[in-house]
Amino acid sequence: MLDNPQHAPIDESSLRYEGWRIVAVCFLLATFGWGLGFYGQSVYVAELQRARGWPAWLISAGTTFFYLFGALLVVFVGEAVRKYGPRLCLIAGTLAMAAAAVAIGAVREPWQLYLANAVLAFGWAGTSLAMITNTISLWFDHKRGMAISLALNGASFGGIVGVPLLVTLIDHVGFASAMYAAAGAMLVLLLPVILLLVGRPPDHHGWHVATKAKPQSSAEIRTAALRDVGFLTVTIAFALVLFAQVGFIVHLISFLDPVIGRERAAVAVAVLTAMAVVGRVLFSLVIDRLNQRLASALSFLSQAAALLVVINLHNDHVLIAACAVFGFSVGNLITLPSLIVQQEFDSASFGVLISLNTAINQVTYAFGPGVVGALRDWSGGYSLPFYLCIALEVIAAALIMVRGKKVS
Repeated sequence: MLDNPQHAPIDESSLRYEGWRIVAVCFLLATFGWGLGFYGQSVYVAELQRARGWPAWLISAGTTFFYLFGALLVVFVGEAVRKYGPRLCLIAGTLAMAAAAVAIGAVREPWQLYLANAVLAFGWAGTSLAMITNTISLWFDHKRGMAISLALNGASFGGIVGVPLLVTLIDHVGFASAMYAAAGAMLVLLLPVILLLVGRPPDHHGWHVATKAKPQSSAEIRTAALRDVGFLTVTIAFALVLFAQVGFIVHLISFLDPVIGRERAAVAVAVLTAMAVVGRVLFSLVIDRLNQRLASALSFLSQAAALLVVINLHNDHVLIAACAVFGFSVGNLITLPSLIVQQEFDSASFGVLISLNTAINQVTYAFGPGVVGALRDWSGGYSLPFYLCIALEVIAAALIMVRGKKVS
């Protein structure tokens, strides 16, 4: 990491450091961002199938559209934070996500689903990985990996709390009312916290650092990254795995519902996301002493093994256990790309590279739910699409071990 001698050093380890308040804000942001934008998709697919009788491919294609359109927006998150500041960007993301929740609850026709997913894409870009990592980068250099890991536990918490709570609310008040309640809770809890705690970041962190006489532009950083074997192997490997992971999770309740029942299916999702928290916390204790690429490869292979069990064994307890094994790596697969980029690339390029990495990954995994849904409809079951997911995980495990030589 590079230090600016014009500024006194900041002790990022101190609990009094203002950056840890930003981590708390990002934790809460991730809770709603993933609860409504990522894990919530599993609930939307199941509920719209049940309520409207629409085919799986139609609803899943709406989810694919959400991720694909969102990826186009994510590319520019770094520039937005740089130009408008973190506070305004976080508020905009919160408002967009709340509006999307209301729109999804009001869906009555297929075209309305796609419109709602377009709004949801704006909310996702403003509340998920790129926004959180770019925001935290403004406050942290030396403790950036730890800060990102802690903040992203909110993603798993969103799954643990969000999915069971949404299912419970839907049972009691209906789908539309449950979504309206979720939107209201997001506004009430997040907006005051952002306004009170998110101020001006320190001048000597993130993009405020001038590391060269003529700093690279964002376009130059992206061009160099797309010629860098190390960046490409990280990005492609995680894109393949996230394609498999998102496709599996979005269809998880639909797959488990007829096998073990709706309530136990919700429990399986909760266990999966709880294990994501456990995995990320345990991993953060030893990550500095591990080969992060090797750890990524082993995580990919553990998910492949869990999927193999899910396909072939339909015992209630075995399926929940397999979801737990799968979930142990889910949180780490969100965190690991940021840690690898932080370790292998220049600090001043971090925000741009993470936005690019996230966008490429999202373009790829945008097709996960749609492909899984289409293969499910074509084959009459989930075995074929889930075997495809296993193959992608194994390919990614080999690819991530190719580091290459960094382009200067």
